[in-house]
Amino acid sequence: MAAQILNSSIIRKVAMGLSGIFLISFLMLHVSLNFTSVISGDLFNQISHFMGYNWLVQYIGQPILIFGLVFHFVMGFILEIQNRKARPVGYARNASSANSSWSSRNMIISGAVILSYFCLHWYDFWFQELNYKFIEMNVPNETRYYEELVHKFQSPVRTFLYCCAFVLLGFHLWHGFYSSMQSVGFNNRYARALAQFGRYFAIVVPSCFIFIALFHHFAH
Repeated sequence: MAAQILNSSIIRKVAMGLSGIFLISFLMLHVSLNFTSVISGDLFNQISHFMGYNWLVQYIGQPILIFGLVFHFVMGFILEIQNRKARPVGYARNASSANSSWSSRNMIISGAVILSYFCLHWYDFWFQELNYKFIEMNVPNETRYYEELVHKFQSPVRTFLYCCAFVLLGFHLWHGFYSSMQSVGFNNRYARALAQFGRYFAIVVPSCFIFIALFHHFAH
C-alpha cells in the first residue's frame, strides 16, 4: 500500500508542487537579504553574520534547503520521464510547441542549469564559509561578508554565468510558479490572478538577482 502511494503520479506531482513552493519562499527571502548589499554594506554584514552563526539556520534550515532542492530536481526528472513515456510520438513531435510554451517544455533543462548555479553558489559562498569556520578555525568577523561578496563579482566570467542562470531561473519560474500552486490545489476563482502574480514574480525576482550581480561588478 505504501509503495503504491509513493508510486502514484498524483502524490509525486503534489510533492513536486510543495517542494516548488518551498523553494519559491526561499527565493523571496534570499533576494530580500541579498538586496541589502546594494543598500548598505554594514546591514548586509550584520544579516549575514547572524545567518552564518545562528544554529537554527545552519543546522536545520540549510539541510532542509539542500534536501528540498535535490528532491525537487530528482522529482522533476522522474516526472519528465513519465510524461515523455505517456505522450504519443506524433504528439510529442508535432503538437508540443503549438500547445505549450518554451518554458513548460524545457523545465528539465532550465532546472539542470539552475542546479548547476546552486553548485557554483555553494562553492563560492557556503564551502568558503565552512572552510573559514571549521577548517581554518578563524574567529568570527562580522565585517567580512560584504567584501567577500564584492570580490566574487569582480570576475566578468562569474558575473556572466550568474546572470545567465538568473535568466533561466525566470523561465523556470514563468511556468513553475503557477504549476506548483496548481499541483497543491490552488485552482479556483483566484487562479487567474495567481497566474499573473507568478509571471510578475518570474520577472522581478531574477531581475533583482541580476541587478545585484551587475551592481557589484560595475560599482567596485
